[in-house]
Amino acid sequence: MTTFLFSHDDCLAHDTGPGHPERSARLAAVLDALAAPAFAALVRREAPLADRAAIARVHDAAYIESVFAAVPKDGYDKLDPDTVLSPGSGRAALRAAGAAVAAVDAVMKGEADNAFCAVRPPGHHAVRDRAMGFCLFNNVAIGALHALEAHRLARVAIVDFDVHHGNGTQDVAERDPRVFFASTHQYPAYPGTGRAAERGRGNIVNAPLVPGADGIEFRARFTDHILPALAAFRPEFLLISAGFDAHEEDPLAELAFNADDFAWVTRELVAVARATPCRGRVVSTLEGGYDLDALAASAAAHVGALMQG
Repeated sequence: MTTFLFSHDDCLAHDTGPGHPERSARLAAVLDALAAPAFAALVRREAPLADRAAIARVHDAAYIESVFAAVPKDGYDKLDPDTVLSPGSGRAALRAAGAAVAAVDAVMKGEADNAFCAVRPPGHHAVRDRAMGFCLFNNVAIGALHALEAHRLARVAIVDFDVHHGNGTQDVAERDPRVFFASTHQYPAYPGTGRAAERGRGNIVNAPLVPGADGIEFRARFTDHILPALAAFRPEFLLISAGFDAHEEDPLAELAFNADDFAWVTRELVAVARATPCRGRVVSTLEGGYDLDALAASAAAHVGALMQG
């Protein structure tokens, strides 16, 4: 089993300012955890800069240009009250999207069985024409549409276990029946979407969790709802929005998962990928997670499960 790790120092240069929860220390904590001897077999690759044409499969051209035009030469600017730009943000966003594209290519070419993109800024809240919730470009959706268009696949699945609903990714699935989207998340919570009744064209499965829900409830939602629907869709490629802010120590939400829960769900998703036309092809990209110790332990558990296949 070969697992690639895509990252780049440019992603550390996305400075969100003092006190912002989506800070460079998050990525540093993940990379430190993955530097342990247990991860010596990880194949490390630098994330390339994304081609803007790949981003334009998901985002309006005018929006893409507006993001880069807003990047300040010094100091900070904001695209919304939560989404901060600094001089390094443009290249970081291109690396984050580029990692998803390169990871899809590597797995499709058979160079790796699966891959994890340790990048920031995160992406799953970014909609076609607007930044939201710390996200500039929707990295996982960019990877999914690249798999469909560049590799001529017919069905791609995205599964999101971040504590916040991936509204931007759901928006892509609502417009494209080739994309299956499933999510567990706290509800009610930011961004206010993700009700079970939101089913798109039958290609969306939302399994919301009430505040205080723990790993037992999380596993039940996957076992009863998401995993059977994912298998029935018969995807040819699986992407994961790997947010770890549902951890019981995370300060931004109210679920109560632990690192073992993230390892469990990763093993279950890999098993479905192996049993469907995916043939085990999985790419995961980092989303949320804001307690540094919990994030590091959870990401390590997730990547360890990917490596075990």
